[in-house]
Amino acid sequence: MDYREGWHNRARFTVFDAHYGDGAAIRVLTDVWRTDPQRSPNLHVIALCDHLLPGFHRMPQAEPGVTLDLLSAPLEDALAQLTARVDLFRLHDIEHAGTGFARHVARVAAQNACLLAQGLTPDQVAALTAQGFVFDADGRRARFASRKPRPPAPPAPERRVIVLGAGIAGAAAAERLCARGWQVTLVDRQPQPAMEASGNLAGIFMPLLSKDDNVPTRLTRAAYLYALRHWERLGGIGRAIEGDTCGVLQLARDAGHADVQRAIAADTSLPPDFAQWLERPEAEALLGLPAPDGGWLFRGAGWARPGSVCEAMLAACGGRLERRFGVGDVRIERDGERWRLTDAQGATVACAPNLILANGAGAADVPQAAPLPLTTLRGQVSHVPADMVPKLPVVLCREAYLTPASGGVCSAGATYDADPNPDLSPQSHAENLERLRGLLSDPEAARDAPLEGRVGFRSVAPDRLPLVGRLPDFAAAGTTERLRDVPRHPGLYGLLGYASRGLIWAGFAAELLAAGIEGEPLPLESSLVDALDPARFVLRARRAPRGPDAEN
Repeated sequence: MDYREGWHNRARFTVFDAHYGDGAAIRVLTDVWRTDPQRSPNLHVIALCDHLLPGFHRMPQAEPGVTLDLLSAPLEDALAQLTARVDLFRLHDIEHAGTGFARHVARVAAQNACLLAQGLTPDQVAALTAQGFVFDADGRRARFASRKPRPPAPPAPERRVIVLGAGIAGAAAAERLCARGWQVTLVDRQPQPAMEASGNLAGIFMPLLSKDDNVPTRLTRAAYLYALRHWERLGGIGRAIEGDTCGVLQLARDAGHADVQRAIAADTSLPPDFAQWLERPEAEALLGLPAPDGGWLFRGAGWARPGSVCEAMLAACGGRLERRFGVGDVRIERDGERWRLTDAQGATVACAPNLILANGAGAADVPQAAPLPLTTLRGQVSHVPADMVPKLPVVLCREAYLTPASGGVCSAGATYDADPNPDLSPQSHAENLERLRGLLSDPEAARDAPLEGRVGFRSVAPDRLPLVGRLPDFAAAGTTERLRDVPRHPGLYGLLGYASRGLIWAGFAAELLAAGIEGEPLPLESSLVDALDPARFVLRARRAPRGPDAEN
């Protein structure tokens, strides 16, 4: 088929394919798009793919303007969770999918969307017809002609933004928006990027596992897999980014915990390059140290220096990025249709219609973000001389972690407490060393290690999930009961609450936010998008018990 007529004079053309297969059909489509001088600037392909881990997968592409999302889910479930406006559907190899998917096809269909059908059953054709698709005589092509009102397309944003915070959250926001043609002003009180919570020598990247594949597990898996793919596009771990995909061995806490992990391993078909349960002999053979209850090996995981990830992302921004570092604390105010940041002397630091708060614990000092229930927690990492601990082939973790040596130092930690003291604490250092000895099963390891390390402050939400999206206006919320109805501050967004997982959260959260601002198909299931919406706390505050018996 000639796709060109459909994408002429459009800013974005979105295709949904019910079966990715070996990708050959998608490559043909992309080739046709590439060679058409009248093509839309952006081609977005969404396809079902049955050989990936469950969930939505955004696959970074080398070619600007092309986006590929692979969805590993049954057809009806995938469409039910999809946030998109689809211009072309290719429905084939779905004769066993029933008819329930038809209403979801209609929900995400753009006005006058085209549908190409192959092998549909009569019941499926009837279900699609009932939803507003008008088929040709041969039943192989249809046009969406429903008269039901369609939600209006959001207006195109003015592509200028201030990003407050030049740690890993802010650097990721800048990179993802610059990639979309935005002019970004990145503001930080420090003279260089990644000087606060993102300044540790090493951060750990690894997925989560759970028996019920719960929301944190699914979200972390999506972010982790995106991070690995995106970092490769930026130059790769061990090359453009300082670190090592050496693997992470997560030890079981005890025999009971090991039994739970074995149940996960038995019930889940996890590919070994993602996660593999190792019994004691296998774990000890890998580690060269005691591993009495076994553990999970995450082969593609490892460690990276967060500052080097920031550097790689900022380097990718090119000339669209303006850096305003070393400005100290700033005041934020809404000035007409713009957000204005001023320094201590009242001079304007930056002014733009959009503002993204990516300043971690500093968000508590911003009036519009102050009602968010974010807690600031202190984390101290100990820098242990490499000759005081065994040489590790992988990152080792349980309640704490220990990295392989880099620059003669192993990172051990980290504490999690409410102490506001930014100085190194002997008590926190002792806690890190005690956990290190437990990991190594060696009570003498790192004995008398000098008090060296680093303190950072994390921003943490009550549900331990990030906040990604437009910030709610708590004062104007009234009796709102639905997320979509919560009033928002105009042009104000948050990338906050990353806790101790900012390394893997940053890129994916920034991609999700940028896609949402641009009105693109989202790279995540809609229920999980809602789980990250900062406005979730408006609804929870309304539902919280009140009165003298509230604490009972």
